[in-house]
Amino acid sequence: MHPREGWQADGSGRRHGLFGDGRPAGASSPGGGLPSGGLPSGGLPAGVSRRSFLQRAGAAGLLAGGGGALLSACAPALAGGAGIPLPRRDNPVQWPVFAANKPIASGLPAETGATLQVFNWVAYVNQAVLNSFAKKHKCKVALTNFTTMDEAMSKLRSGLKFDVFMGVTADVLGQLVESRLIQPLNHSYLPDITQAWPEFTNPFYDQQWQYTVPYTIYTTGMAWRKDLVHENPYAMKNPWALPWQAKYKGKVAILDDYREAISLGLMKNGLYDLNTTSRSQIDLARRSLQELIGLVNVHMNNNDYSEVPTGQTWIHHAWSGDIAAAAAYVPKGVPVEAVGYWFPPDGKGPVANDTLTVLRAATNPVLAHQFLNYMLQLPNVLENISFNGYMQPLTKVTPQLLIKEQLLPPSLASTAVLPSYFRRGLGELQLAVDTDALWQQAWLVASNGI
Repeated sequence: MHPREGWQADGSGRRHGLFGDGRPAGASSPGGGLPSGGLPSGGLPAGVSRRSFLQRAGAAGLLAGGGGALLSACAPALAGGAGIPLPRRDNPVQWPVFAANKPIASGLPAETGATLQVFNWVAYVNQAVLNSFAKKHKCKVALTNFTTMDEAMSKLRSGLKFDVFMGVTADVLGQLVESRLIQPLNHSYLPDITQAWPEFTNPFYDQQWQYTVPYTIYTTGMAWRKDLVHENPYAMKNPWALPWQAKYKGKVAILDDYREAISLGLMKNGLYDLNTTSRSQIDLARRSLQELIGLVNVHMNNNDYSEVPTGQTWIHHAWSGDIAAAAAYVPKGVPVEAVGYWFPPDGKGPVANDTLTVLRAATNPVLAHQFLNYMLQLPNVLENISFNGYMQPLTKVTPQLLIKEQLLPPSLASTAVLPSYFRRGLGELQLAVDTDALWQQAWLVASNGI
């Protein structure tokens, strides 16, 4: 799952800078809650997930009657299909370049009088960056949003045409390549790839960066209110077990996502293969989540960015980019230093990134390449981070720079992602369809009690 999965269009104003004079526009009131003009009341919509669909249809009955078969039948586009390799750090993939889908030629002029069509998640690019690109390249930029990756893939397969596809995750890359929906890149138009971490010129999911350049990068860890929770995760033997404490009943939440939640259950038990095919390990993780439900009456949502700063939740399984924005959500009188974020200092935790691609149907392919290059330039990256809070893997984008530029409070430097995390981190990667069904069924059984 992607941190923007399920956002609705009116979520685009939830962050308007992390620092500044007074409270950022749209920030929560001293009484807590979400920003006005931010997400709809009630948090992130659940209706977009298959989990919610199955619960509405009577998940308990489906599971009792063999829900695994149904899950296999409606496995999403994110699960590996027949014949498409599953990239792993120990099994990197170089995707083919097809004769009918070659890179554009070098030295072409940019399209003139053009409108660059950008396809992206909700609230995942700073409009100011789009405007500055349009001004520099004397063009227009039109942004179209999607709220789930299934929706995005469906629209592309239906024939809708865009130039740039932003926020592409590694688990759908193979299908985009094999379906000829994206085009291979001409590197001559992308000189600023040198500003990115060297790993991204040969990532395991796209060897030789034939189809992608990096966009954002983030970790999954533990967020907590330091003034309300007595334990310091950094001092614990296994900080992934932080939520399993009865004394915090009613004040604990986990991310509403089957991959993240089952992975948490695995790591709580000292298991770190987050793509495991072992039914016994998946069942162990499921039982741990069921134990958590009974122990603390756990909440399940993706409102980590607001609930921890406001104190509605004291411990939240969380994404780093969300907690980086905590300063915009702490109530008046609560210092941002009260919010903590833990990620293993050795990098042995979930790390994910997404990418930028040029679509094969692009009517402005040269301009699209120029846009990808623009998003690799430091000033534009910092401007983008100031809006969405999610780090981009440029060599010069360090915790120290983010703090200096007032894009990150010093107390939340742990939300920054280091190159070593990408090298050593744990990936929640594309699964084979049958394995994906095991994960989903375990999550349905566990979450049906929430």
